[in-house]
Amino acid sequence: MAWALKLPLADEVIESGLVQDFDASLSGIGQELGAGAYSMSDVLALPIFKQEESSLPPDNENKILPFQYVLCAATSPAVKLHDETLTYLNQGQSYEIRMLDNRKLGELPEINGKLVKSIFRVVFHDRRLQYTEHQQLEGWRWNRPGDRILDIDIPMSVGIIDPRANPNQLNTVEFLWDPSKRTSVFIQVHCISTEFTMRKHGGEKGVPFRVQIDTFKEDENGEYTEHLHSASCQIKVFKPKGADRKQKTDREKMEKRTPHEKEKYQPSYETTILTECSPWPEITYVNNSPSPGFNSSHSSFSLGEGNGSPNHQPEPPPPVTDNLLPTTTPQEAQQWLHRNRFSTFTRLFTNFSGADLLKLTRDDVIQICGPADGIRLFNALKGRMVRPRLTIYVCQESLQLREQQQQQQQQQKHEDGDSNGTFFVYHAIYLEELTAVELTEKIAQLFSISPCQISQIYKQGPTGIHVLISDEMIQNFQEEACFILDTMKAETSDSYHIILK
Repeated sequence: MAWALKLPLADEVIESGLVQDFDASLSGIGQELGAGAYSMSDVLALPIFKQEESSLPPDNENKILPFQYVLCAATSPAVKLHDETLTYLNQGQSYEIRMLDNRKLGELPEINGKLVKSIFRVVFHDRRLQYTEHQQLEGWRWNRPGDRILDIDIPMSVGIIDPRANPNQLNTVEFLWDPSKRTSVFIQVHCISTEFTMRKHGGEKGVPFRVQIDTFKEDENGEYTEHLHSASCQIKVFKPKGADRKQKTDREKMEKRTPHEKEKYQPSYETTILTECSPWPEITYVNNSPSPGFNSSHSSFSLGEGNGSPNHQPEPPPPVTDNLLPTTTPQEAQQWLHRNRFSTFTRLFTNFSGADLLKLTRDDVIQICGPADGIRLFNALKGRMVRPRLTIYVCQESLQLREQQQQQQQQQKHEDGDSNGTFFVYHAIYLEELTAVELTEKIAQLFSISPCQISQIYKQGPTGIHVLISDEMIQNFQEEACFILDTMKAETSDSYHIILK
């Protein structure tokens, strides 16, 4: 290249020539995205495209990478010359990542005409958060039940095959693609950078994330386990339109700097090149059990479906009664805080045992955690249960039970002339949503059957008519109403009708 350091020029001339040729050599990035638009060896040799050199083997320095990934989002202008690029994204907005084949002629012929597998992840950039990733993502899952951290916008994507999102890994998606064909993936990041910082009085600095892509080829057993290439870039995620405002602010700050100061910073590029990095820990690649098919609907993932940590298996959901005891050790107290969505305060209560936490007054926890989380923590410490919106009592009745009860009533009435009735055992059903679906699930639990086996639920009305249970009817049930449950076989299936009498 024209600005190679081998030229015998004075230091001042070299420095000025570097700046001019540096801008000129990169001016086409983002405009020509074809595999032959520019040499990846030249681009990756520049300091701004080197991530953590210590994590890569020395012989990779001049290596042409087999694939190139381009995130179609502008880099920040407020990044120093030798630092890694930083890209701002808006929460939930779809961003294109172009998957380009950058192989030399004859390189990796074994994947010609075959598919490769790429795994996308959103992970923490800071080492400190990487060590506690499991706890951080578990806390996020509790605060955002049913949501995912990373999704693929399937209608906008091109060339992806069999996209999947494992519900046990909220920050991971994967798919197959053909390197010889045009492939563009549109991703959506739903977490924001400030969700993982300590909440104080607003204006907290958000933590940076990494978008990492690991690509594999098929092995002899037909499983995609042989690693080909990994690349990543640094991002920060803001609330909708926040990334645009942050980009504008950085640009205005750079415009106010002197020309000499501007030379210390990178220009803002229209696109972000993902740079080579170490592959994600191989433990996640060993397990090739089929993952559930991709579903872009956030609400399709239930609350109890694990976290996005690649190094941990999902923990079972906490028990319904998870009260803190005075005998709880500091380590167990830390686990209790995580389970009850107080992960952001674990450092403050590092050495607190159960007895220490239970001694805190309401004013103490509000002063430590703030009004909102303080009240929530105080109620959790005292084990205060939230009353259900509606309580009803039900008794299971069968034909044999009815006949026995009638015989007992007649016999007792004949003997002493007094009808005291028979002892009935009722079960309490607590309803929160006041819907027919919720009532079906609760009755199914009572019968120890699947909710699918209950076809319809009726309420016996005047003159013995059967009225179909609706949400509105349940909302008008009286508190602590009593019902006898009768079952009737459905005519056309193996399911049952339930009648409330």
